Amino acid sequence: MREIKTEDFGQLQDGRAVRAYRLQNGNGLTARLIDYGAILAEFWTPDAQGNSANIVCGFDSLEQYLQPHPYFGATVGRYANRIAKGRFTLEGNEYTLAINNGPNHLHGGLKGFDKQLWKGEALPSTETEQRVQFSYRSKDGEEGYPGNLDVTVAYTLTEENQLVIEYTARTDKTTVLNLTNHSYFNLAGSGDILGHEMQIYADAYTPVDDALIPTGETAPVSGTPLDFREPKAIGSRISAFAKSPGGYDHNFVLRAGGKGLELAARAHEPKTGRSMEVRTTQPGMQFYTGNFLNGTLKGIGGATYHKHSAFCLETQHFPDSPNQPAFPSTVLQPGDPFRSTTIYTFLT
Repeated sequence: MREIKTEDFGQLQDGRAVRAYRLQNGNGLTARLIDYGAILAEFWTPDAQGNSANIVCGFDSLEQYLQPHPYFGATVGRYANRIAKGRFTLEGNEYTLAINNGPNHLHGGLKGFDKQLWKGEALPSTETEQRVQFSYRSKDGEEGYPGNLDVTVAYTLTEENQLVIEYTARTDKTTVLNLTNHSYFNLAGSGDILGHEMQIYADAYTPVDDALIPTGETAPVSGTPLDFREPKAIGSRISAFAKSPGGYDHNFVLRAGGKGLELAARAHEPKTGRSMEVRTTQPGMQFYTGNFLNGTLKGIGGATYHKHSAFCLETQHFPDSPNQPAFPSTVLQPGDPFRSTTIYTFLT
């Protein structure tokens, strides 16, 4: 039975050690995770010819993760995506958050979960899976959010070529919560993702204003460049968003509506034969095409990340839900634990 390999991954400025965990299955899939940001730093998988490549954006060193970067592989919270003007009202109290994305609050603020040191633990391996669990306490008032929040995210690599991400959280005070993983995928391992074929199991999306804040409506994807109900090349209609937001950066209203663990998306890269399926218990998913990557970041093995060199499928609740009463609620109450599961399945 293979055991999870752990190794040092550097130190934070205050001297705290960061660890890396390497999960492997018997089919050639390898995931490397670090407890800073509960980040998926690498994910290696073979193509149809058996050639292995890293298919996620990440860095070789902790120092690179400590510099500004677009949430590569990170666990994002306390609230993933945007909250308008960094404000919301809950039980009659108004809460003010950091403004870190134009006029809005994004991905938990100035020091969200992606910039925290989590407590990592390699759990005992079995014949069918390897599992690492990360836990973190977000204190009452952190980044402006109410309540002490205890969060756990577990990554499991299975012999069925699945990467399972399970989130649990408890609060001691009414709060809001929206967790996701912000991995950037390129199933070819390099180049752009415009030739990838994408299918999204959603009939509607949430329109946004110029600041990328939802209007509160849902609109059909039919007849728009957002219609991925049948597989289409990512690059076939991306020019419709060339001016704003520079590509796809849209929240899709998943057909299953968060009622169970259901299929949300399929992606296929024709040249390598790699495919990926996404299942989730969440009601929404942000499809983002790396519009702000500009070639300045050097990644694993010297990889350079240019515009549209990767895509994200961020399973989530909808953006700005605390200010949108028609959206599924993101309110978390004491005594009512949060649970969510997303599964990435890799195929050739």
